[in-house]
Amino acid sequence: MKLVVTGGAGYIGSVVTSQLLEAGHDVVVVDDLSTGHADAVPEGARLEICRIHDAHDLLARGRFDGLLHFAAKSLVGESVERPEIYWENNVVGSFALFDAVRAAGIPRVVFSSTAAVYGEPEVSPITEDATPSPINPYGHSKLAVDMLLTGYAKAYGIGATSLRYFNVGGARGRFGERHTVETHLIPNVLKVPAGQRESVSIFGDDYDTPDGTAVRDYLHVVDLGRAHLLALETSEAGTHRVFNLGSGTGYSVKEVVDACREVTGHPVPATVKPRRAGDPTTLVASSERAAHQLGWRPELSLHDIVADAWAFMQQ
Repeated sequence: MKLVVTGGAGYIGSVVTSQLLEAGHDVVVVDDLSTGHADAVPEGARLEICRIHDAHDLLARGRFDGLLHFAAKSLVGESVERPEIYWENNVVGSFALFDAVRAAGIPRVVFSSTAAVYGEPEVSPITEDATPSPINPYGHSKLAVDMLLTGYAKAYGIGATSLRYFNVGGARGRFGERHTVETHLIPNVLKVPAGQRESVSIFGDDYDTPDGTAVRDYLHVVDLGRAHLLALETSEAGTHRVFNLGSGTGYSVKEVVDACREVTGHPVPATVKPRRAGDPTTLVASSERAAHQLGWRPELSLHDIVADAWAFMQQ
C-alpha cells in the first residue's frame, strides 16, 4: 500500500514507519519537525516537512491507500498551562488533515489516541466500554478527534481505527525516545545509570498494591507498532473502531526501577516522595477486544522494554 504517516519523525511514528517499510509498503512521512528529528525518519521513506494543517495538496495528488496519524502535542502538564496549543494543533490540525483525507478519497485511517481520554476510571482493567472522562486538555483534544473520526467514517465511508494506548517504552534498533522534555518513567530511570541524574523519585509507596507503589501498564513500542499494521489491514469501510492496547497486567513503579537495575547493573538510587495529587493507584488496559478482532496480543516483556530502551540510549 501507499501510505502517509504523520509524525513519522517522532518516537512511535518512526518505529511504525520502519515496520511498514519492512512489510513492503511505500511510505511518505509528514512532519513539521517541531519535536521530531529528520534523522529519525527511516531510510526508504520520503519526508515532507509541513504541518498537518497544510497537507491537503500532498494528499490530493498522492493517491494514497491509507494514513496513520501520530502527529500531536502530548505533554499533559503543558496542555494544562497552554490549552490553546493543544486545541489548535491536535484538534484544528486533525480536522484539516481528515478533511483532506475525505477530499482525497483515502479509504483507511489509523489514529494514535490515548488512555488519557478515560481520565481516572474507577474500574481496572479498563475496557473500551468505560465512559471517556478526560481530566486535562490533552485528553480532551484526543477525545475530540476520536469523535470527529466517528462522524467522518459514517458519513464518508472511511475505515477508521483509534488505538488508545497507555505507557509505551522500548526501542526498535536506532528508533527510540528522543524527547526534549522527558516525562516517561523508564527513560528517566535510565538517566541514572547513563550519568544524567543522580537518583530517581518514587511518588508514594503507600498505595493499595503489593509493594505500595502505583501500578501502570507498559507496552513495548514494537508490539504497539504491530497493532497499527493489523488495524490498517483489517479496516472496515464506514466504521470507526476503538481498541485499548496494553499488557493487561501492569507493573509497579518499584518493579520498573528493579528491571532497570537488573538490565543496567547499576544500583539506581531511589528516593520516596509524597504522592502526586490525582495519581490513581492502578491504571491497566484490557486488550481483549484487540485480541479478538485484530488477533493482537503483546509479546514482549518489561525486561525487553527496558533492555531495548537502554541499548538505544547507549547509542
